[in-house]
Amino acid sequence: MRFVSVLLAAALIVPTAYCQATQYSDKPPILLGASWYPEQWPESQWDPDLAQMEAAHIHVVRVGEFAWSTMEPTEGQYNFDWLERAIALAAKHHICVVLGTPTAAPPAWLTEKYPETLRVDENGRRDEHGNRQQFSFADKKYRELAHDIAERMAERFGHNPNVVGWQLDNEYANPSFDPEAKAQFHAWLKQKYGTIDNLNFHWATAYWSQTYNDFDQIPVREDNENPALLLEWKRFVSDTWISYSKNQISAIRPHADPRQFITTNTMGWFDGFDEYTVNSVLDIVAWDDYIDSDHYDYDANAATHDLTRGYKRKNYWVMETEPAFVNWRNSNNPLLKGQVRDMAWQAIGHGADTVEYWQWRANRNGQEQYHGVLVGIDSKPVPVYAEVQQVGEEFNKAGAALAGTSPRAEVAIVQSYDSRWAIQFQRHSERYDVVRELLAFYRPMRDQAQAVDIVSPDAPLDGYKVVVAPELNVLPQNIADRLVAYVKQGGHLVLGPRTGMKDEYDVLNPQRQPGPLVDLLGGLVTQFYALDARVPVGGKPGAGTADIWAETLNATSPDTNVLMRYGASNGWLDYQPAVLEREVGKGSITYIGAWLDAQLMSGLTASWLRRAGVQPIVPNTPEGVEVCERTGAGKTLLILINHSTEPKRVALPGEMTDLLAANGGRVSSVDLPKYGVAVLTK
Repeated sequence: MRFVSVLLAAALIVPTAYCQATQYSDKPPILLGASWYPEQWPESQWDPDLAQMEAAHIHVVRVGEFAWSTMEPTEGQYNFDWLERAIALAAKHHICVVLGTPTAAPPAWLTEKYPETLRVDENGRRDEHGNRQQFSFADKKYRELAHDIAERMAERFGHNPNVVGWQLDNEYANPSFDPEAKAQFHAWLKQKYGTIDNLNFHWATAYWSQTYNDFDQIPVREDNENPALLLEWKRFVSDTWISYSKNQISAIRPHADPRQFITTNTMGWFDGFDEYTVNSVLDIVAWDDYIDSDHYDYDANAATHDLTRGYKRKNYWVMETEPAFVNWRNSNNPLLKGQVRDMAWQAIGHGADTVEYWQWRANRNGQEQYHGVLVGIDSKPVPVYAEVQQVGEEFNKAGAALAGTSPRAEVAIVQSYDSRWAIQFQRHSERYDVVRELLAFYRPMRDQAQAVDIVSPDAPLDGYKVVVAPELNVLPQNIADRLVAYVKQGGHLVLGPRTGMKDEYDVLNPQRQPGPLVDLLGGLVTQFYALDARVPVGGKPGAGTADIWAETLNATSPDTNVLMRYGASNGWLDYQPAVLEREVGKGSITYIGAWLDAQLMSGLTASWLRRAGVQPIVPNTPEGVEVCERTGAGKTLLILINHSTEPKRVALPGEMTDLLAANGGRVSSVDLPKYGVAVLTK
């Protein structure tokens, strides 16, 4: 019966030139998309919806990620015919589909019959039905049911020519503390440590009589515990999400065309698990680009794009982004008119190959009724529709030129989840925000170099002239060895505060900071201090202040230079070294011991880039204009975005063709209006 229905469905599909053009190898074209929920609407509404999408140049929709109760209304009774019709109708409007497995929102029959599949929070409270993500990521029965629905979908749609990829679940988030998850954690620890004595040694459990006699005695908590335990729990959670993904991948891949990618949608700086490891088993990376503050901070958003690109060090998709506003912030004020387009092109500039909006149409009911959309409940476009339509038209114009290109950078920031977690477990100052400190290094370097990668400690460093590790708090010996080799080969390494305090078990390094890099630096940290007021800092690079955090340093090698010292302040810091630097052959290592003010940090980053020979892509760019470069397939393109409200003129490094200009032609400069965009090719 299922075989017959597949043949019938195949006859209904109308392959189009556009869908045939998206038989993904590894370089998709530039696409505009939206999340579409046909199961929530009568079929009579589908064709008008898709017609309006096509008019907006939307060529991809994500479908199905919350539709389990429609796909399987009761256990073992499957209904995919509606989905097949929706995919076929989308194809008639030149729209391809990403299919979401519906496991983020299990149906009521499932949670009622199998209550053990519901997640348990840290306090032992079991979730109830009626929201989403209420499942336990470790529960064996849930894995079995998730595998089944994913396999049924793949058998039906794995060779559908209009399905370009799969999204697993939706926004992996909370772990579970149910008995099954705890038992798996204990087994995971036993596999890693072998014996309980080995674990006790590495965790230093003699402190507070924490010594364990058996792995089953170990508590499972997310805070207020031995830092080694907390770090291993995070690593276990990461590995459990990997196995959660593999469970569904094993259901999909045997039945899917190789051109169909498999991904999931991540959430920017969310740190519930290690994104590098979780994304390692996926074909491409995708993330959901939402502004988490009242106003669009384009530097911070750029950093999140670069973070996401760094998960696999290749182009990615934006699976969701906000159409002007959301519904979950304290104040859900809209992006200003023009900033939706601004955000879309910033995504492309940083390596996105697709930008999709959440969502297409307003919900009739549910927890997200007030969220921004492209079409209202009355089927009429809302004001932002026209701006998205413009973006789609521009993607069509520039897509062919951008295909096969990616950003390239000579500067990298090393970002470590182990280190972020370790600092967050013990901030020592409530104002110490790990991401904010990373951005303090990122902002000036992105402005000056105009291209920055954000990579894991395991990423290859060849080709980077400057590598900055703002807070590599957990520094295992193998990572330290790679950094030493990088410097000795001529690289310029910069370390920020709190670097090298801990080993891989979150235990204090006996060498003091920066731990295994003390000999390379020819210096060390003598003490660290949380600050409640600004203190003066000065030296050859300039004068300014430090706030939040300060470390006193000591040069132990005669060729280690003290670049900056603290001024008179709290006595402990008075006139002590704040920044050390040492040349190592053609390379160098610099240690920044304090959280420096923005102007002072900008002067330092500029000096590192000059010494390393890093030049801006477009010199003398006006303030507020972001420069992005994508290269590949014998092409080089610039994307210029004016994030400011004032018109800006940008002088180009040579004559280029403006792909978005009405009359085209060669230009040597471009005039960008408020929130203006130019896409240029050599």
